[in-house]
Amino acid sequence: MIKIRIPASTANLGSGFDSLGIALDLYNYVEIGAAPGCDISSADGSEIPCGEDNLIYLSAKKVYEKAGLPFYGLKIIEENNIPFARGLGSSSACIVGGVFGANEILGRPFLKGELLDIAAEIEGHPDNVSPALLGGFTANVMDGKNVRYVKTPVSEELVFAAFVPPFELKTADARAVMPKEISVKDSVFDLSRSALMTASLLSGKYENLRCGCEDRLHQPYRLPLIPGGSELIEKAYENGALSAFISGAGSTMMAIFDCGKEKTSEIAETIVSAEIFDGWKYHILTADNSGASVL
Repeated sequence: MIKIRIPASTANLGSGFDSLGIALDLYNYVEIGAAPGCDISSADGSEIPCGEDNLIYLSAKKVYEKAGLPFYGLKIIEENNIPFARGLGSSSACIVGGVFGANEILGRPFLKGELLDIAAEIEGHPDNVSPALLGGFTANVMDGKNVRYVKTPVSEELVFAAFVPPFELKTADARAVMPKEISVKDSVFDLSRSALMTASLLSGKYENLRCGCEDRLHQPYRLPLIPGGSELIEKAYENGALSAFISGAGSTMMAIFDCGKEKTSEIAETIVSAEIFDGWKYHILTADNSGASVL
């Protein structure tokens, strides 16, 4: 059995819809090994699919198929610390756990870039699977069936406060409320801010992150699905956040600070103590610059 650690991720970063992501130091763990049939269990007691529809199992099987090798089954033990359906990359962590684990079992027939192509094919877009596999900040585009990406480490100076509400938001529901077409004006708005967000993270000009995360493509339509989401963004900026946005498809709201983990934790505790955020929890995180790894 091989034990793998896979980081959570925050995707989109506001303006970088389906293209930008950052890996975070909140982890799922997967023990995986070749075994006849389908033997899947949870190490943490969470309810998971234990049949052949399990996403880790399906993703690992895909690697065997791509390698042209016979597949007889797997034994998988999951430990899920990334909240389900909360916009922190839980599905992508499963996909990466499967493709990365199968590649290790088979003696690494695929390079990481090739594994990313397989993972993005399964997920449908690379914004979460890329940082989960590679770590750090990643900017990605689909070029046919291949992912073109740039990965760079994220400074320890940045602290990520993930505010998790007591309800899920399915990605399909979050996508359903988005418009089918947008104006040229709104396209330029998002393109310019996505470029600014990327350049600012790469150069350390963090004073630009608030402007860089502004968006007209998805957040105005998704925020009504997250009661308290708009208020969370407002409170984050009132308390000195560099940037605040919906994490992935939601329901988690993400805020970036540069005042250290202890101070950020104090701010987060103050924010969630308000009545409007009853039941919300928070994680104080930093970037994971390593990505998926064997322990």
